[in-house]
Order: sequence, then C-alpha cells, then structure tokens
Amino acid sequence: MKPKIIRATTVPMSLESFCSGMLKELSAKYEVIALSSPDSELDTVRQQEGVKTIGVKMERHISLVNDIKSLWNLFHVFRVEKPKMVHSMTPKAGLLCMVAAWMARVPVRVHTFTGLVFPTATGITKRILMFTDWLTCACATHIIPEGEGVKHDLLSNGITKKPLRVLGYGNVRGIDLVRYDRTPEVMEEASKIRKDGVVTFVSVGRLVGDKGINEMVEAFVKLNGEYPSTRLILVGPEEKDLDPLKPETLDMIAKCQSIDAVGSQKDVRQWFAASDVAILASYREGFPNVVIEAGAMGLPQIVTDINGAREIIEDGKNGVIVPSKDSDALYEAMKRMLDAEYRDILAKESRKMIASRYEQSFVRKCLYDFYDSILN
Repeated sequence: MKPKIIRATTVPMSLESFCSGMLKELSAKYEVIALSSPDSELDTVRQQEGVKTIGVKMERHISLVNDIKSLWNLFHVFRVEKPKMVHSMTPKAGLLCMVAAWMARVPVRVHTFTGLVFPTATGITKRILMFTDWLTCACATHIIPEGEGVKHDLLSNGITKKPLRVLGYGNVRGIDLVRYDRTPEVMEEASKIRKDGVVTFVSVGRLVGDKGINEMVEAFVKLNGEYPSTRLILVGPEEKDLDPLKPETLDMIAKCQSIDAVGSQKDVRQWFAASDVAILASYREGFPNVVIEAGAMGLPQIVTDINGAREIIEDGKNGVIVPSKDSDALYEAMKRMLDAEYRDILAKESRKMIASRYEQSFVRKCLYDFYDSILN
C-alpha cells in the first residue's frame, strides 16, 4: 500500500505554479492528494495531475473567525484521510496545515518557506508575522527554507532552533530549460516586440511598491533623459489595493513614451527574448523564479541585494547586484549596461549558470530523495 501524502497551498494557483507535473510523478510512489482553497483552478490541477483534490477555504490574509473555521475543516480532513505526511507551502496554508496536522497527529509534517514577510515589516505587524512563522515551525517536524537567505533569517531571528534543510541550491521549483529557450517560435514573437537600436530593460512582476518599481521607474526616467535610445518594459499587473505605486511613479509611467506597461502576460519568454537586460528591484523575495527564468533566456540582470537573488546572481559574472531601495544605484547599473560588450560578457554566463543549478529534474530529484529519507 502506497504511503499517503497531502500537498497543500493556500490557493490553487500556487499548486499549479510549484507542483505542475510533480504531483503526477509522485503518484508513481505515493497516494497523492492536492489540497487548496476550492476554485476552478483546483479542478484543473486534478485533471492535469491525475490526483485526488480536496478544497478547504483559506483566507490569504488574517481573518480570525474564518481562520478558525479553516483550521477545524483541515483537522477534520486530516483525521479522515490519515496521511503519512502533510507538506505545505505558502504562509497561510503553512500555519493552518501545520497546526491542524499536529492536532491530528500526522506523523510527518513538512513546511517549505518560499519567502518571509516579517523582515521588512514593522511594529505589531512584524510581531504577529514572526509569531505565526514560529508557530508553523513549532508544529512542523521538518522545515525546508528556499535558499540560504531564508534559512539565515529563520535562525537569526529566533523563529526556530530546529534543523533546517536547504535542498539542492535552494530553489524548490526548478526550470524547464527546453521551454525556456530562444526557440524559433519564441524569437518570432519577440521580433514583434523588439525595437532595433534601442537598449531594452524588462521587469517582470507585480507593479507594487515592495517590488522596487518606484525606484526603478525613477532611475529609468533619469537614464532615458540622458540616453533616449533606451526602453523599459513592465510586465505584470498593477495592484491598486495592496501596496500601490506612488502617484508620481504612475505619472512618470503614463508620460514617458519609452516605458511600456503591458500588464499580465501568460507567457513571458518573448518579452525576455525581446529585451537586453532584466531587472529585479524588489525589497524582499524568497527565491525569485523570475530571475531564474530571465537567466535561462540568456539575459544579463540587475538585481537587488536580497535573499534568493544574491544566490542566483554572482556580481560581475552573470549580472549586477545593487542595494535595495536605491534609485541612484539602479541608475548607475542601468547606465553600465548600455555597454554592449559588457552585456555580452554577462550574458554568456547567464544560461550556463542556471542550467548547472536549477534544471527542473535535478531540483525535483532533490525533493524526491528528501521524501524517501523522511518517509522510509
């Protein structure tokens, strides 16, 4: 009889993002259940992965009454299903699933921290976030930090004293290098976007404050004023209710003809292929997959000195690392990237470095070997 495992995230989109193809592979060895908030996307996971799914509503933000309801429902699910292991990802699913699994006496309780919010929070909010991370760790039997930076923050802030295991080189998803390549189809789409004779910078991610968009736009507008043959493409949704951009930033985006805000895109490969440099100006990340994707597409990068990014980018080898929240440092890095020879030196190492550390089958094997060690 196969051991039963439950993989859980707060919303189904995260299951699709982190576990696509993985759940199907795990089914050869384990009885796999995917658990998340009920949604049509959870049905998609069931169909694509061929596994049983269970929907338990979970709020992404703090909601005491609803969180207690979710905790009780999860406890009931775990008592009925009797899994050998519950493995959660994303903050709210981690907190609720680890507590519920502890209450239900699930033998193996694993949580993966893909990022931490508390290091950039302040006041009572920081205290609450630290407590919830502490409680998650207290109820878990095994903790996987996504990268050495996350591991350091958990230990140095006293969140846990338990042994922490970074798998492989840290990233928990890996990348399909066959898909993320400059194929003829991708390059054909990129040719419709690219502007010859223009150095194009691209940023992929939500247009919010803590992604460093305010500083990046300010730096680019200054650069563009001095070097008109430059362009900035912003790929991602604007979030007006959560950490919105400054009004002056929105005004610069609207008025600068060299900035193209193209919104969310299902496929970002052609946007990378149409660009010369990728930028991640974020204040915090766990292990930014967008940096891995841009590297796989052969782009030199400018990233801030934050968790994850500093583990993927080696300053002066496949990109440039600058301090976060520093528009002047971003401006200087962008200016340096106007040198085509310098860009080419960095680009030559980009895909090579990603392939040596984050190829998807390698990343998954690290997880599968970890499962074998804790379940057998």
